[in-house]
Amino acid sequence: MDKAQQVARAARDAGGRALLVGGYVRDALLNLSPKDADIEVYGIEAGALKTLLRRIGRVGCVGESFRVYKLSWHDEEVRHELDISRPRRDRKTGAGHRGFEVEGDPHASIEDAARRRDFTVNAILLDPLSGEILDPFGGRADLEKRVLRVVDAAHFGEDSLRVLRAMQFAARFEMSIAPETVALCRSIDLSDLPRERVWGEWEKMLLKAARPSLGLLAAGELGVLAKLFPELQEAMACDGAVLCRAADAAALQRDELPHEKQVALMLSTIEAFVGRGGAERLLDTLGLKTLNGYDVRTQVLGLVEHCMTPAEWHERRDEISDGDFRRLAGACEPRLLARLARAFEQNEAGAWFIEKMELLGVENGPPAPLLMGRHLLEMGLAPGPRIGQITRDVYEMQLDGEVTTLEEAQSQARRLIEENQ
Repeated sequence: MDKAQQVARAARDAGGRALLVGGYVRDALLNLSPKDADIEVYGIEAGALKTLLRRIGRVGCVGESFRVYKLSWHDEEVRHELDISRPRRDRKTGAGHRGFEVEGDPHASIEDAARRRDFTVNAILLDPLSGEILDPFGGRADLEKRVLRVVDAAHFGEDSLRVLRAMQFAARFEMSIAPETVALCRSIDLSDLPRERVWGEWEKMLLKAARPSLGLLAAGELGVLAKLFPELQEAMACDGAVLCRAADAAALQRDELPHEKQVALMLSTIEAFVGRGGAERLLDTLGLKTLNGYDVRTQVLGLVEHCMTPAEWHERRDEISDGDFRRLAGACEPRLLARLARAFEQNEAGAWFIEKMELLGVENGPPAPLLMGRHLLEMGLAPGPRIGQITRDVYEMQLDGEVTTLEEAQSQARRLIEENQ
């Protein structure tokens, strides 16, 4: 806020006005902790604005026709950044999500600038110097009533991503959606949306909402499921209450996990209701494969395939071998599978399952092979396919507990070599 006030004072002295806009104001009014701040500067042309900002900090620039200035500075070795722009004017140039041109207009009125925003709760402005709230479209009242409402129906549909934003806002801020907004969203084609933008909104819904179920319900109401995830829509129609309960239960277990494992847990919880084939298609729609080097796709598919295994094994636990546990640890991450079991209200089974995995030392994955190809080469075996076959056979013995040391593994390898001579 100190830097925002500094920008506002500089703009005022230059004959303009700088106002905080968008999510920062919304979150502040909801008594949340705003992180990213956006400032709109009125009455100052682009060149003069850039010069003004350079006196305050380092300035980067994004965009051509519509420029967003990135004002950055360091405070106790922590980098901070403010996004600063002029009011914008949109001009539709074609169909679809990207079919419009954005230009800066420093002489636009506050009302005209706010009119381009998606929802009334995002069209509230705050003067960082006086604390004055400017609310030309009644967003503050909608915040108090927890209602999501479009600002301007004539322009809302120009950006189809806004339909998915409605979904994730409904979840994150626990809002209902105004009936006219629902009807408008249902009329908008979503086929132009790039997969990465679709995933961006789903990611916020799944990882930032205390109750992701509200986003799933909104997705159904807005037509998002019917248009992008029809199998998930069918699952909601059949088992919606159970699916929503599981999604909210998984959200209670996600926060201490690394980001990529939060994603795997939340997606596998939802996709368990559509089966492996449906999960593959949903992941394709989201364009999701790896995050931070972590194979999210493989992990989610493994979790979906084995989502009922802890409960099933717990029912017949006297029949399950240590080798079964070790092999399962190679199919999906046991700690995530135990959390998934708890999301499905299989608390006793989940606790028993992870305790057993920990006793075997495979709670983070399967044991590393004792016997490697180099060991067979050292034993005089010629390079070829037999090396791979023997190492696999010995590893199966290791998983079953028949081999526990390298010496035992080498002994079994010699036996297999001799048997095939």
